[in-house]
Amino acid sequence: MGKGEDIKEEDRLSDGRTRDVPTQIKDPDLVKHRRRQIVDASVQLFIKNGFHKTTTRQIARASGFSIGSLYEYVTSKEDVLYLVCDAIHSEVEVSVGKILASVTPGRKTLAQVIREFFLVCDLMSDHILLMYQVTQFLPLQWKKKVLENEIRITGIFIDVITKINASADLPKLDEKTIDLVAHNISILGQSWAFRRWYYTRHYSLDEFIDFQTKTIFGMLEQQG
Repeated sequence: MGKGEDIKEEDRLSDGRTRDVPTQIKDPDLVKHRRRQIVDASVQLFIKNGFHKTTTRQIARASGFSIGSLYEYVTSKEDVLYLVCDAIHSEVEVSVGKILASVTPGRKTLAQVIREFFLVCDLMSDHILLMYQVTQFLPLQWKKKVLENEIRITGIFIDVITKINASADLPKLDEKTIDLVAHNISILGQSWAFRRWYYTRHYSLDEFIDFQTKTIFGMLEQQG
């Protein structure tokens, strides 16, 4: 992998989002692809060995890079950990965004958004679990970014519920109620990752999604 010109922190990658981790590679699509390789390999190492005992050399080997090539995409383990968190949020935004771009907001839209979010939580269960276990080890600037990303994801649910609320598809809800329900959607989805050791023995993912979706709509209707 050859080196390119440095990309400043303000430069944007192909998904349109600002990346805060500096890179030496000029091709944004390549950066996105390689960093996802690094993220997925690192998650398994962090879970197996612990964050502190995992070395950058181990991350490079598991990702299929030389140590020198790894440092073209990240500068530290903390960068990798931040990218793990960012990958979760990016996956949610892309998946949910496709639904919102293709349909008119309504009750069915909200159900689709909930389902898509829960599917991402299942796909990235290890990433989510790791994020909550080791975010404390991130530098303050990364912690702040992770929290901002979490709020942005919840903001997607707030927007969907607000639009449905305006269309009279749901009982009229005040902003405080909409905010609380949106946060509950985030928590319920992520709970699949936290308690999958139990859930997967007793429920299919579809059963879990169906039950939690009914629970969320129940919250909305009770508040009307």
